[in-house]
Amino acid sequence: MGRNLQNGERLRPVDLARGHGLSTQAIRNYEEAGILPAAGRTPHGYRTYTSLHAGALRAFLALVPGHGHQTATSIMRAVNQGAVDEAFRLIDESHAQLLDDRRTLQAVESALRDLESTTAPEPGVGSEPAAVSGPGGTFIGPLADKLGIRPATLRKWERAGLVCPRRDPRTGYRVYDEADVRDARLAHQLRRGGYLLEQIAPLIAQVRAAGGLEPLEAALCGWRGRLSARGRAMLTGAAELEAYLRERG
Repeated sequence: MGRNLQNGERLRPVDLARGHGLSTQAIRNYEEAGILPAAGRTPHGYRTYTSLHAGALRAFLALVPGHGHQTATSIMRAVNQGAVDEAFRLIDESHAQLLDDRRTLQAVESALRDLESTTAPEPGVGSEPAAVSGPGGTFIGPLADKLGIRPATLRKWERAGLVCPRRDPRTGYRVYDEADVRDARLAHQLRRGGYLLEQIAPLIAQVRAAGGLEPLEAALCGWRGRLSARGRAMLTGAAELEAYLRERG
């Protein structure tokens, strides 16, 4: 929908919906979620919208590809509640996450290029599970915290063959050595990229066997492309949000 609406022009839900291939129910849902400002009402109780609502809808739909539906919803709700600083904080968090994803991907690429055959870890790791690391590796809790996942996820990945931690003979705790941490990072990135566990397992197995980058080269290219697309989508979303903020005054 273009921006040539007159300020006083009244729009029906179908007018907003049609320009974006949405249903009128979706428009009502967006209003109820706080994504759109509250609509006006006719004497008969029908909703009416204006160019301000059209701008809010454009901003939200532009924010979704870069920030995701949930964060885009929170951004628009904050703006419509007058909490613009909160909206900016949410945007900053998304950019920080994108930067972190880039850094992690670069670390994965570097680790794979420098991959060498690992020797079996020496026994003798400490028995305290809260320790971050020891002579023989790290435990499940600290590794899960570092990756931002639950320990149950690491156990699931172990059952799928993505990571193969050894067990401390004295305590029975899982111990992850450098190779296990590398594999967990690879699995984490692949899962973030939308890969299924059954797709990840053979890739990691190939990396272990081949000791090189080649098995994951196509996947790495895909990650880089998706990160670039997210970055560009954030720019588009920022432009539409800025236009909406100007219109709100």
